[in-house]
Amino acid sequence: MNPEGCLLLDLEADFALTSSCLNQSSNHSSDDWFYPGVTYAIVPVYGIIILIGLIGNITLIKIFCTVKSMRNVPNLFISSLALGDLLLLVTCAPVDASRFLADKWLFGRVGCKLIPFIQLTSVGVSVFTLTALAADRYTAIVRPMDIQANNALTKICIKAALIWILSMTLAIPEAVFSDMHPFYDKEINVTFVSCAPYPHSNGLHPRIHSTTSFLIFYVIPLSIISVYYYFIAKNLMRSASNMPVEGNVHVRRQIESRKRLAKTVLVFVGLFAFCWLPIHIIYLYRSYHYSEVDTSVLHYISSICARVLAFTNSCVNPFALYLLSKSFRKQFNNQLFCCRPRLIVRTQSMGRSTTRMTSLKSTNHSMASFSLINGKHICHEGCV
Repeated sequence: MNPEGCLLLDLEADFALTSSCLNQSSNHSSDDWFYPGVTYAIVPVYGIIILIGLIGNITLIKIFCTVKSMRNVPNLFISSLALGDLLLLVTCAPVDASRFLADKWLFGRVGCKLIPFIQLTSVGVSVFTLTALAADRYTAIVRPMDIQANNALTKICIKAALIWILSMTLAIPEAVFSDMHPFYDKEINVTFVSCAPYPHSNGLHPRIHSTTSFLIFYVIPLSIISVYYYFIAKNLMRSASNMPVEGNVHVRRQIESRKRLAKTVLVFVGLFAFCWLPIHIIYLYRSYHYSEVDTSVLHYISSICARVLAFTNSCVNPFALYLLSKSFRKQFNNQLFCCRPRLIVRTQSMGRSTTRMTSLKSTNHSMASFSLINGKHICHEGCV
């Protein structure tokens, strides 16, 4: 297959075939060593991302499910975010890694419909949950009187469920139109089959698909989050300037707590924006240069980096939370080093026992000393 055989492909389908084209193209004969080397290097990277993501997200979900003190509104949203990341790492990341090992789609027609659906659902859960978290922080900081204490967790569970339903609904077209579409290479007169998310009749389909995805799953949610954080920052600055130097300690602590939580959500949003922007840009570039194919090493490497960065976003949130939250860090350490607290408690218990025995011996010695000289009514130092 030559490079011209890679034309009518979307972001997902064309990557495997483009790399195959690059390997088989006569124009890149001098770089034959390069592409297999990248393949052998990148597969372990995917493995590390999946392993770290599984450890971090499973531990995070376990903490929020088992530790009652950690069950609050923001943490419930964060656990929903972790579940979406976990789904992406378990299903889509291994499939994406397999593209480096095979020149064709390995998962059949069912996989062709299911994998893009899961991936888009996970992306939707991530960005819409971050939007809901920003809205929650806005309500808590700017409009605290609107918070309703009654059945708060139940309502948040319903909101989290609605986010999943919305994300799956938006991903339905991906499942409907993704199929094993045939592609014809005129130059070598060969028809090949590849998984793609829409029928490729002309260049309009990929442009609509890439632009719509960029707007719905990136630009619009991040714009809404930016508006929320503008008002949050404005309110926090006003509160800080209006508070007297020796203000209420409780109020100060409450404001600091809100600042920390708002900062955590902002870090999550920043990580998402940073990790997913490159892959959106590359998809837009490809869809608007539909009649061309870029077989340069730079484009190939940038595509790999963009894909790896997108999957990396699914494993960094637990560790960002670990650095930003003392309470979560404590629970995370307890979960990962479950034997360590028992050893500490055991050591402390043994220490207390030793202290009691030493004290008892000292007391008995003092009492004995006192009885020996009781007739003279003398008590040495340390005698009780």
